[in-house]
This record gives sequence, C-alpha cells and structure tokens, in this order.
Amino acid sequence: MDVVKRRAVKNLVSKLTSVSEQTRTEALCELRLLSKNDAESRPLIAEADAVPLIAESLYSPAVILQENATATLLNISISSKEHLMSSQGFLDALSHALRHPASPFVAQCAAATIFSLLSLESFRPIIGHKRDIIFGLVEIVRNHGSAARSIKDALRALFGVALYPLNRAQMVELGAVQALFSLVVKDGRVGLIEDATAVIAQVAGCEESWEVFKKALGIEVLMDLLDNATGSSYRVKENAVSALLNLVQVGGEEVASDVRGRMEARVVDGILDVAENGSEKGKSKALALLKVLEAQDARFEALTSHSS
Repeated sequence: MDVVKRRAVKNLVSKLTSVSEQTRTEALCELRLLSKNDAESRPLIAEADAVPLIAESLYSPAVILQENATATLLNISISSKEHLMSSQGFLDALSHALRHPASPFVAQCAAATIFSLLSLESFRPIIGHKRDIIFGLVEIVRNHGSAARSIKDALRALFGVALYPLNRAQMVELGAVQALFSLVVKDGRVGLIEDATAVIAQVAGCEESWEVFKKALGIEVLMDLLDNATGSSYRVKENAVSALLNLVQVGGEEVASDVRGRMEARVVDGILDVAENGSEKGKSKALALLKVLEAQDARFEALTSHSS
C-alpha cells in the first residue's frame, strides 16, 4: 500500500514541473486534498521533494494556485516541519504569500503555517530573523479590513515569535506594539482581544518596549482593561497584569515608579480581583505586581499573609 501511495505522490509531484498551468493546478488541487485527508501522505509528499515546487506557486498571481499551495504547505507542516524549513526558498515564498496574498484565505494559511512551524522552539530564532515575515504578520493585524480568521492566525504566529526573547525588539521596531494596541482598542471581539493581549504581555518583556508602550498609550489601555467596569475576561486581565509586570521587571525602578504614579484605585481593584480569582499563574503574577507597586490595601495584606 505504501509503495502504491508513494508512486501516486511521485506522479502528482512530477506534474508540478509541467509547462501547462492547468496540469500544475490539477496536481496541486489533488495534493491539497491528499494532504488534508490522508495523514500518511504528508511525509511522502515532503520526501518526494515537492516543497520547493509547491512553494514556487506562492509567487503565482493565480488565486487557485496560491490557495492550493498554501493549504498544502499548511497540511504538510503538521508532520514534516523539518522538511519544510530545510527546503530552499520556502520561507521567502511563504513571506511573499503573507505580504502579497491573492485572497484572504492565502494570508490565513500562510500565517497558520508560520504558527505551526513556531511550535518547534529551534525554529523561533530562524523565523524571527526574517523581518519580512514579522512585518507581514503585523500588517495583517494592523489592517482592520483583514478577515478575523487571518488576524487570529497572525496573532498566534506573533505570540510564537515573541516566545523567543531576542525576537521582541525587532517586533517593537516593526510596529507590533501600535498595531496590537490599536486592535485591542478598536475591536470588540473577545477572542481577538485575548490573543492580542497575550502577545502584548510577551513583547513587554524587552527593554525597547517601555517607550513605545507609552507613545501608544499602552499603559492606559492595560489599566482600562484591568478596570472591573470594562468587563474584560479573566484571560485579558491576566495578560494585562503579565504585561505590566514584565514592563516593571525589565525596566527596573524607573519604570516601576512611573507605573506606580499612574496607578488608580480602580486598577488596583482589578489586579486584586486577578490575585483572588484568577488562574494559579495569574494569581502569582498579580501578587508580584502588587508587591512591586507597593499597593497599600487591606485585601492585598490579607492575600500576601495568606500566600506565605
């Protein structure tokens, strides 16, 4: 059976070199369906040296070629990440599709493929080094005309990029902070706000963030999210706590003093709410933040005496 499948895959892959666009399109459509419905076929497609040929189709202006190529690469990424990353020209082609998608579906698949690859820690510095990829992801978030699914996949990919600390400064430089806060302020979809604040919390953990956060009025936005009156979900509140904690931990006393000076009772109440009712991770971060901010509150005193 494996021999039959391998032969069928090789036959399809050979058609990707055809001079006929129709033949290439039909082969790509079949490879997409095969890689979607048959998990065993994914490594076979990768091993047949299909990736460089599929990646070439990402430069095509034809919507059907770009869509089938990005969807096939996404499917292959489930089981053959190393094969994709070692294929010459693959990341450049994926970056092109991300920045010049023939349709919203192409942008979504490209972002989802990047997110899939970022699940392997060793690929995070490599992908983070590709400025065009980070720029493309930020642009999807920045463009409020982007499809919700594309934004969600771009946010998940940016989160993966930010998990590698040395990528964060480049994200700041390429406008991620402004794009993320703009999304949080202007978009009412809870899921997107949760994902955006998760990225914000990660990016806050680098020295370059503080000044840009201030310019983007990010500190005020984080404090508003913590205000119980805004009705933020606990995940959003925990992300806001994590972002503020990362800022003060990286920025030291100067930043802590600035944040302390902006702190209002409504925000302290929000942090206390997380300390009392959040997840275990959220509780510990909220207590750490309250300690740094030297919040004088009876509930805080009770919580800290209880936790010790």
